[in-house]
Amino acid sequence: MKKKFKAESQRLLDMMINSIYTHKEIFLREIISNASDAIDKMCYLALTDKSVGMSRKDFEIILTLDKENRTLTVSDNGIGMNAEELEQNLGTIAFSGSKKFSEEIEQADKERQGTASGNFADQVDIIGQFGVGFYSAFMVADKVEVVTKKYGEDQAYRWVSEGAGGYTIEEAERDGQGTDVIMHIREDGEEQDEYSQYMREYPIYKLVKKYSDYIRFPIKMLMPHPEIKEGSDPKNPEFYEVYEYEVFNSMVPLWQRKRADVTKEEYEEFYKSNFQDDTPPLETITVSVEGMVSYDALMFIPELIPNKYYSDEFSGGLQLYSSGVLIMDKCKELLPEYFNFVRGVVDTPDLSLNISRELLQHDRQVKLISKNLEKKIHSKLEELRDKDREKYEKFYKSFGRQLKLCALDDYGKYKNELQDFLMFYSSTENKFVTLAEYVDRMKEDQEYIYYASGDSIDAVDKMPQTEILKDKGIEILYFTDSTDEFIPDMFGKYKEKKFMSVIDGDFDLGDGKTDEKMTETFKDTFDFVKETLGDKVDVVKATTKLKSHPVVISSGEGITFEMEKYFTAVNPELGMKAKRILELNVDHKAFLALDRARQDDPERAKKMCEVLLNQALLIAGLPIEDPSGYTDIVCSFF
Repeated sequence: MKKKFKAESQRLLDMMINSIYTHKEIFLREIISNASDAIDKMCYLALTDKSVGMSRKDFEIILTLDKENRTLTVSDNGIGMNAEELEQNLGTIAFSGSKKFSEEIEQADKERQGTASGNFADQVDIIGQFGVGFYSAFMVADKVEVVTKKYGEDQAYRWVSEGAGGYTIEEAERDGQGTDVIMHIREDGEEQDEYSQYMREYPIYKLVKKYSDYIRFPIKMLMPHPEIKEGSDPKNPEFYEVYEYEVFNSMVPLWQRKRADVTKEEYEEFYKSNFQDDTPPLETITVSVEGMVSYDALMFIPELIPNKYYSDEFSGGLQLYSSGVLIMDKCKELLPEYFNFVRGVVDTPDLSLNISRELLQHDRQVKLISKNLEKKIHSKLEELRDKDREKYEKFYKSFGRQLKLCALDDYGKYKNELQDFLMFYSSTENKFVTLAEYVDRMKEDQEYIYYASGDSIDAVDKMPQTEILKDKGIEILYFTDSTDEFIPDMFGKYKEKKFMSVIDGDFDLGDGKTDEKMTETFKDTFDFVKETLGDKVDVVKATTKLKSHPVVISSGEGITFEMEKYFTAVNPELGMKAKRILELNVDHKAFLALDRARQDDPERAKKMCEVLLNQALLIAGLPIEDPSGYTDIVCSFF
C-alpha cells in the first residue's frame, strides 16, 4: 500500500533539491555518508556485543553500476533497518536517525563510564542525517529503492519512492544485514550528459575521491582494465575489458595523522595534487584542537601567486570537511580576507553535512575555528619574518600587495593586524625592512618616518629630494607600489611616529634655513616665475630640500602625484589631479642665472622658466604638455 510522507513532502523536497544543494553531484556524498553511518553503528554493536563476530576490517561500501537498467546502487553491510525504522527514518523528511543514535551512544557512555569498553562516542563520528541527505538522491534519480535488513532479524524490507507522491514498504529478500540504496538515474534533459555521467565508472570514481576520500571504510566498485586477447597480433593487439574491484578512497586523512608521522614529501604531494600547484608550498601549518569545538586543520602558505589571484575570478577559502566528508570546497568563512591566499582543509565533527553557506556565516563554531586559524597563520608569519627572513621575503614578494590592500581597505580597518607584516625598501639597509625595524633605528631626535614614492627603487633612489637626507644618514623608505602612497593617510602614524613625504613634505633639517625665508629673499624672481607659468603651476617657492639639483615639483597636502597616476590608470574620467608646487633651489647656479636673466633679459628668463618646469615634471614622472615646444626652447639656448 502506498503511503504519504508525514511532512509537507513536495515543499520540503523542492527545498532539499533546489536550495540546500548547489550541485547535483552532492547526492553520492550523502548516500555514501549514510552508508558509513550504518557501518559505524554496526561497529559499535560489535564492540559491545562479542557475539557479533565482526571487526572493522570486515566492513565495506560497494558501488554498483547497472548500465542496462540505468541504476546506481550503494550497498553497505552496516546495521540495517527494520520496517519500523524505515517508516521513521525515510517516511518523515528531515528525521535524523543518525542524530538520534549519537544522542543514544552519548547517554550510554555516561552510564558505562569507567568500564573497560571505553568511550565509543569519541571513536564514532556520525556524518549524514537520513531525511535530508538521503533525499538528495532525487536530484539525479526519478525513483529510489532501499532494500535493507537489520542485524539480528530475519526479514528484509524494500522501501520505494518516486518522489513527493509518497512511498511503499514491502517485504523483500537480502543476504545478510545492511542496506542497498538503488537509484534509477534520470534520462538526460536539455543538457547533454546531465545525468548519464553517473552511469560511467570514471565520473563516479572522481566524485568519491572529491567528496568521500576520507570515509574510514573501503568504498569499492568494479573497474574495467584492458587485457590483450590471447592469440591477437602483437603489432596490432586486440583488447577486451576485465572488471576488478578497486578501492577508491584513501580512508586516512593526512590532517588526522600526527605531524611527526608525516613526511615533508607527503605534505608537498598532498598540496600539489589537491590545490593544482606545481610548486611545493612555502610553509605548512597543522592544527589539532579538542574542546568546546574540535577540529583538525592542515594549511599551506603558497610560494607563488595562484593563477588570477589579483582578479575577480579568484576565489579563496579552505576546504571544509565534516568527519572526513567534504562539505564545501572553498569556505571563505574560515579565513579573513587578508589571508585568502592560504590553501588547506579543516575537518570538524561538530557541523552537519547539510549546513548551508548562509548558516555558516552565523555559526558560532565556524567563527571560533576561524578566529583560531587566523591566530595560527599570524603566528607562523611572525615566525618567518623574525627567524627566516629569506623565506618571508619570498612570501612577501608574492603576497605583500594583498596584505597592503587589506590593511588599507575600509579606511584601515585591519591596519593593526597587518601593519607589522608590511615591508619597504630602505635607503640605508639596501633591502626590505619593516616599519618596526625602521623606527627602532631612528635617530634620537628624529620626528618622522621619511618616505619617498616612485615607480621603482632605482627611480626613487635618484630623486633629487633624497640627496640631503641620505647625506645626513637619515633612512628613507621607498614606496614603489601603487598602494603604498595611501599608507600615510590611512595609518596616520606608526608607534607614535608620523609619516613625512620627502617629495611633498616641508621639513626642517636644523640648518637654520627655511623655505619661507628664502622665498621672501627672492620674492621678485618667484613672482616672475609664477606670472610666466600661469595656471601651469599652483605655487612657486624656494626649497631647502635640494642639494645639487635646481628644481623639483611637489603636490603638498592632499592628492599626491602617485595617487594621481593611480586614479588616472583606474578611471581617467575621474579627473583627479594633484596640485603643482614648483620648488627652486636658490643656491643652484641655474636659479642664479634665472635671477640675472629676469633683470637683464626677461624673454630668455621666460624660456628658462619653461625649461625648469618641464625638467621638474620629467623628474616626477609626469607628462609634459608640449614635448616638441620644450625641445625647441632647449635648442634655442645653443
